[in-house]
This record gives sequence, C-alpha cells and structure tokens, in this order.
Amino acid sequence: MTTGVGGGSETRADDGAESGDHVDVGLGADAGGLGADSEPVPGPDLDVDLDRGELELTARLTTASNATFVGLIGDREVVYKPAKGERPLWDFPDNDLARREAAAHLVSEALGWGVVPRTWLRDGPHGPGMVQLWCEIDAENPAVDLLPTDEVPETGWRTVLEGSDEDDRPVALIHEDSPALRRMAVFDIVVNNADRKGDHVLALPDGRRLGVDHGLTFHVEHKLRTVLWGWIGDELDAAELDGLHRLRADLDGTLGDSLVELLTEEARVATIERIEHLIGEGRFPAPSGASSAVPWPLF
Repeated sequence: MTTGVGGGSETRADDGAESGDHVDVGLGADAGGLGADSEPVPGPDLDVDLDRGELELTARLTTASNATFVGLIGDREVVYKPAKGERPLWDFPDNDLARREAAAHLVSEALGWGVVPRTWLRDGPHGPGMVQLWCEIDAENPAVDLLPTDEVPETGWRTVLEGSDEDDRPVALIHEDSPALRRMAVFDIVVNNADRKGDHVLALPDGRRLGVDHGLTFHVEHKLRTVLWGWIGDELDAAELDGLHRLRADLDGTLGDSLVELLTEEARVATIERIEHLIGEGRFPAPSGASSAVPWPLF
C-alpha cells in the first residue's frame, strides 16, 4: 500500500490513467460483434451529434489495461474503448466489456441516480466500441483515499480497511460517508461490479460523484470487489429501496429486453436475483465468498 493517493492528474476517466500522446495501436479487423449501427444508450440532448458525429482521437491512456483513447466529438471530450482492443480475462472472455459498460449506464439511468456518465455504443476510428463522456475531476478532494491512520478525519468518512505502507507505517483506506457514495455502493451490488477501484470513483468539482470503468460487471457468479464497504450492516434508506423496487419492475420490461440484447438472459435473471436478495435483506451486505472483497490494486 502507498499513501498520498488523492493527488493524481486533474482529469481522469479510466483506470486512474493519465492521457498522453495519441498512439495508433493498429488494432485488428475483428470487432467482437458490435455493429457500427448499434443502438446507442439514451442520454441527454446535447449540442453535438454524439452518435454520428466524427470521433477524432487526441490521446491514448497508455496505462489502461485495454485500448483506451481520449477524443473529441465536436467540442465534447469523450473516452473511447474499441471492442477489438479488449484484453480477454479468464472470467470475462467474450469480448463484450463495451456492452457491459453500456448496460451499466442503462441500470444507472433506470435507478435515476446518475451514477454513471453517459455511455453508449458507436463506431470509431478503431471500429465499434464504448464511448463515454469525459469528466473533469477535483483532484484535491477525492471521495476515496488512502491516508496515515492518524490523519483519518473523525467525521464524514468510513474506514474500509487498515494496513501498512512500504515503510511499515499504518495506513487506512477510507471513503466519504455520503448519500452519493451509498447509492454507488448499492449500484455496484446490483451490477455485481468486480472492479470498483478508488480511482473509478470520480469526485467532480460541483460535488457530484460518478463511477466509471464498468466492463467487469453483470457476471452471473458472485464477483463483487469494491472499495466501498463502509456501510456493512447498515439499513438501506427509503430512497435506496424505492430505486431498487423501480429497477426490479423495469427488468421485466424494456430495460430487461435491453440487457438481454446487450448481454444474455442469464445476466438479466442474475441481476433480478441480486436485487430481490438485497431488498429482502434490507441492509448493506458483508463480503462473502473465498475471493478478495476488494480489487487489487486499490487504485
């Protein structure tokens, strides 16, 4: 573990990586089944045509685990992850991470909580893939941090775990105790997020908190790995339960149809089961299973 996590780059939209010069990666021809005319995920009306406008690449995020670019559609800065640049994992082998990211945005919209920036599927310079609106962050005030234990604030934060850094000094992983992060934690349980790292929680200058990098979601087996464990055992509040009931109903309608189209019927059913279990328990769960409850690295 290391300290001083909060002081990274001033803009961030994927894996905590910093943008650098654009590099052409020479991606191959197979785009993994995503057509250029894939139906985009609905979003707000904007001044530029995000679905069909030219996507001009300006930088590549060289430390991201999959091919990830920053670009412009008109004057709107976006993140672009071509499907053919995905690196398969043993438990996510099907070249469908872009679809999982789009599905996560659909769930965020159905909940009405605005957890995920607008995310949709469209064609780009390296073929079809996921595109997401870029977000400027407040790097001086992160929502998740790793601090020396004697510097942890007394109020307004939750401690997730404690350990030692490379110099054997005690440190603590903490996150805000805020309604926005509670909703993100509920969202992660619903979509079975296997990769909620600290840098995947964006603290915006206007106070909003957004989550990014949702390619490792919707597995039919339990995969929840997150840094947002601060509310274990706490009861869900009325607004959180209302959102879950609304989402459960939507999964029997058009939202469910969209998840099946993007993923599989098994993914839709597993999502329903997670929601119903969470509603039935009525409180934030504790980690379960034999695998790690947090992603690694944490940031």
